[in-house]
Amino acid sequence: MTAPTTDELIATVCPKIRDLGWMHYFTPETMARGDALGIDGLRFYFIGRGGVLGDVEPLVVSSAFGYFNPTLVADMWNSAKEIVAPRVAGRAYVAAAADLGRSKLAGVAGIEAFVAAADAVHAAADPVGLTLYAAAKAEPFVEDAPGRAMQLLAVLREFRGSTHLLAIRATGLDDKTAQFVKRPQDAAMFGWTDPADYPEVTDEAKAKWDAAEALTDQLVRPAYAVLDEAGRAALADGVDAIEAALTSA
Repeated sequence: MTAPTTDELIATVCPKIRDLGWMHYFTPETMARGDALGIDGLRFYFIGRGGVLGDVEPLVVSSAFGYFNPTLVADMWNSAKEIVAPRVAGRAYVAAAADLGRSKLAGVAGIEAFVAAADAVHAAADPVGLTLYAAAKAEPFVEDAPGRAMQLLAVLREFRGSTHLLAIRATGLDDKTAQFVKRPQDAAMFGWTDPADYPEVTDEAKAKWDAAEALTDQLVRPAYAVLDEAGRAALADGVDAIEAALTSA
């Protein structure tokens, strides 16, 4: 395909990275890793994804994740931490991403070129102010292309997710209201179970969310702009091929 411009690349690959980068979270293999550590899948999600932050208080995890009811985060984090150290769980979660990559992506054409392009974006991404991404960025990745490709998808998802959370606050929107603007149908999953506690979603809130989306694109752009034409094509083609591999029956 013709290489997209940087702005076209961001518009097309970032939504796909968002949807693909979490696909290792609840696979049977990931659940088995959690079982081996003595925790269930939901607790493994919280302490696995957040474990890169280290042995911190639940407030830190809530701040880094955003969107979740802090009470749910505290319950999951504290109960999981009684069983497994956060850094141990965090590294197991990073390894779970590699497991899925090795299982699903070994035969994907252009996977090495995708990894090289994604690595370049990851290396160029500025972690300042991006708590969860900064912690994830500090973790070592595997060397084989299929495993590393999935780990890169996961960490680039955290890059944009952390940036979007920063952008939401910069536009004056709180994360709870942002959750109800974007995904009201998922309120219970994020721990918001009392309708009396639901925020009002106004036109102003929706406009702030749209502004946050545009600001997010602006903030991640320098990292994606390091790619030349070949790199942009490799990233775009690679994401499409990975999507096909991960979503096939």
